[in-house]
Amino acid sequence: MNPKADILVVGGGLGGVAAALAACRAGRSVVLTEETDWLGGQLTSQAVPPDEHPWVEQFGTTASYRRLREGIRQFYRQWYPLRAEALALTDLNPGAGRVSKLCHEPRVALAVVEAMLAPHRAAGRLTVLTDHRPVAAEADNDVVRSVTLEHHPDGRQVTLGARYVIDATETGELLELAGVEHVTGAEARSAYDEPHAPEQAQPLNQQGITVCFALSHHEGEDHTVDRPADYAFWREYRPDFWPGPLLGFQAPDPRSLEAVPRTFVPNPELDPLAVSADQSADAGDKELWGFRRILARKLHRSGAFDSDITLVNWPLNDYWLKPLVGAGAQTGAEAVAGARQLSLSLLYWLQTEAPRQDGGTGFPGLRPRPDVTGTPDGLAKAPYVREARRIEAVTTVTEHDVAIDLVGPYGGTRYRDSVGVGNYRIDLHPSTGGDNYIDIGSVPFEIPLGALVPKRVRNLLPAGKNIGTTHITNGCYRLHPVEWNIGEAAGALAAHCLDEDVEPAQVQAEDKRFEEFARRLDRDGVQRHWPDVRGY
Repeated sequence: MNPKADILVVGGGLGGVAAALAACRAGRSVVLTEETDWLGGQLTSQAVPPDEHPWVEQFGTTASYRRLREGIRQFYRQWYPLRAEALALTDLNPGAGRVSKLCHEPRVALAVVEAMLAPHRAAGRLTVLTDHRPVAAEADNDVVRSVTLEHHPDGRQVTLGARYVIDATETGELLELAGVEHVTGAEARSAYDEPHAPEQAQPLNQQGITVCFALSHHEGEDHTVDRPADYAFWREYRPDFWPGPLLGFQAPDPRSLEAVPRTFVPNPELDPLAVSADQSADAGDKELWGFRRILARKLHRSGAFDSDITLVNWPLNDYWLKPLVGAGAQTGAEAVAGARQLSLSLLYWLQTEAPRQDGGTGFPGLRPRPDVTGTPDGLAKAPYVREARRIEAVTTVTEHDVAIDLVGPYGGTRYRDSVGVGNYRIDLHPSTGGDNYIDIGSVPFEIPLGALVPKRVRNLLPAGKNIGTTHITNGCYRLHPVEWNIGEAAGALAAHCLDEDVEPAQVQAEDKRFEEFARRLDRDGVQRHWPDVRGY
């Protein structure tokens, strides 16, 4: 099979799905590829509940992202045995986690994503190739001509061409394969005069990755896994900037860097309806079980579930010893393998050595949940990637555009070519360069179209963490609703360029052409500017 399409979207995470939906909605034919067997990226194969801003229930997302969120809630209302009080909630938080107003299981997000794509597949506009990863690309005269993908189980390769190619991979792989100018890691301070940038460029200084996993707890049972091969190393590992062993309940507060204890009590008795999920008021990250809980047993009729399910994406299993991109395929593979060993070691430590509040040690009743993550061992299918290769773009968003300390509480750059909005703190996790957390306030920001337009290449668009940000500003542009918005804008732009016989650089540079494109976004429900949030 060698499907042909107007637009090729490589990478089936949130940005890729949103790009495919936007292009199909415009009547264009699309091939969407994905390296794993699950579409949805952060929400599914990486098993990360959404990180969102405090106004997400009222505004600040695209209409299609709101449909995704409502579809997830409706799935629980229709199929789960919710208590009457929970069933009646318009703002149901299925997991009652504190990280998000919509903590939920990966498979539920997968089901909703597949449902959103289903009409376009039935109409023949959309072809989806899962288990395919890009291995090569051909480009000439500033145009990407084709992308070669390899099918995981059997090694078969397929080469696909399209008039527009969208890089929605988690690491910006097509940028390297197609020779598109890009950067990795941290820029030098002299590049943009960012206060938090290092003096010298550090291309291999990247945020750590995390291999998440799901757990339930069953008192009186023993689900202890085999001792991981690297457990001795991780059990003794003490980072220089950490208050003690990495496998311990003391960790830095991301904002103050002070040592702060974390608590861990499986299946607490607190009514989940009493849980607040507003990180702007309470970060909520010091109580580990409830922070990223994705199923709350007490939201459901008595006896339906014998345990909560929580998602482990904690300071204890962030991996930063080797960079994922820019140091070669072998180093990247070693980083993923190391992150997997760290997470397995954390699981084993929790089951055998973690201190309990009753003075004992170990929680052997902790059960990894392969059924939740769709894997044999309960680890996520793919690592949670916080930082990718980034295009050298027409517009680069810097700390001076979004940091609250620099622009004031109601400042920030307003772009004439805004194609969306977002809001999140500049949240950088410990890095491969030895940096501790960099966590600083930001203002509600806009997504400039110029950050999606490469300086040279004419038919490739980024659709995720690979847009024109810096190492610093990537820390607030990398979260779920922003990635979806970026992907939606990229898919709509590719379709618009085909319809109008123009190129992305022209749409970005010329006011009249941009206004025509903006009207398309407005019709599709893409919010391009923030309202005054001071009253909220």
